[in-house]
Amino acid sequence: MSVRAPADFDPETADNFEDIEKQFAVKVVQHMSTYWSILERVRGSSLRLTKMDDDILEHLQKDFPEFDPAETIDEDKMKSKEGKERWRNFMMAYEKKVDDYNFGTMLRSNPKFEYGREETIFVPRMQFYAVEIARNRKGLNDWIYEKAEKEREAAKAAKASA
Repeated sequence: MSVRAPADFDPETADNFEDIEKQFAVKVVQHMSTYWSILERVRGSSLRLTKMDDDILEHLQKDFPEFDPAETIDEDKMKSKEGKERWRNFMMAYEKKVDDYNFGTMLRSNPKFEYGREETIFVPRMQFYAVEIARNRKGLNDWIYEKAEKEREAAKAAKASA
């Protein structure tokens, strides 16, 4: 579900309503939880996040050749004036191609960790897609499935022996 503001909506003069912020936070947490649940059930290396995964990955590698999906993201560098400009240029290519391309979501700063207070960065959805597609292609999220699979097997064995 996507909510669009009316054409005459001026964000500069809009009130900051607490209910809107709460709804926004709920949507962000739902996205984060849904993605984690998917990674627990499907190996990231076999997952497609969009119909354009190949194009997004190629574009990321072209515009950010220094990006290593296995490394911890430097949030300060990403959100610096130069970083914001580079990412903005990258994301604008998807303005009319990817729904909610600029909607905020949570991204783990490092693929080795679960979502946590110190391990997450608030980013536009297009940054999330680019980074997670790169991580998935390198198999960096497969550990999530493997961990969940071991837990499922242990629960099944415990139930069988009870």
